[in-house]
Amino acid sequence: MRLAGKIVLITGSGSGIGKGTALLFAQEGATVIVNDLDTLKGEETAQEIVEAGGKAIFIQADVTDPASVQAMVEQAIAAFGRIDVLFNNAGISGVGALHEVEPDVWDRVMRVNIRGVYLPSKYVLPHMMERKSGSIINMSSCVAEIGLAKRASYSATKGAVLALTKSMQVDYAPYHIRVNALLPGTILTPFVENYLKTSYDDPEAAIESIKKRQLSGELGRPEDVAKAALFLASDESKFMMGSPLYIDGGVVFGKDA
Repeated sequence: MRLAGKIVLITGSGSGIGKGTALLFAQEGATVIVNDLDTLKGEETAQEIVEAGGKAIFIQADVTDPASVQAMVEQAIAAFGRIDVLFNNAGISGVGALHEVEPDVWDRVMRVNIRGVYLPSKYVLPHMMERKSGSIINMSSCVAEIGLAKRASYSATKGAVLALTKSMQVDYAPYHIRVNALLPGTILTPFVENYLKTSYDDPEAAIESIKKRQLSGELGRPEDVAKAALFLASDESKFMMGSPLYIDGGVVFGKDA
């Protein structure tokens, strides 16, 4: 029970990595505040946790809307008195070389992936500062460290999240708040599966191509990232501050001969 007694808020936890993390955190003793824009998916995650004997509630909120996020945090504080861990997981993909991306699409990726980290942090941090305790986990990506074709908007946001993580750590270290980032490689989530099916004539060939850029030879699974998030959420990582944690199958630091 590595998170026994902790109150955890996970944005975008109706599916994929967020859901996998919510389920794992609950198994490890946390009370999980499930958040998602999709009410049905969010409620399903919370219900699954409760049916397995864990503790969870669902709060619907749009992470790009200040009033919505503020209301979510206030509801969580009213219910539990504190938030020990914030996992800024909500995000969307962006595909295309820069000249191919329309301004409205660019702006949406920026809003969800950067503003969606800024707003939950903004409203949770004062409560953590008051208690002089907390762990914030920001979802970046290995593309923050490498060039990847046709990922201009997505790469820009994930690089920004990594830089923001380091800056936040400097500001909030005096309050004993840790801020770290996760940098996954390609993770086989329902979102990625749908993207492959709709974007490639041969999705299976696309998967095989993606596997080749990872030394593991395999795509990651949501539980791979969830286990890394568990480490950052737990007291086991108390000496990690402003750090990028890679869960990428060897994309960034490896190259097959």
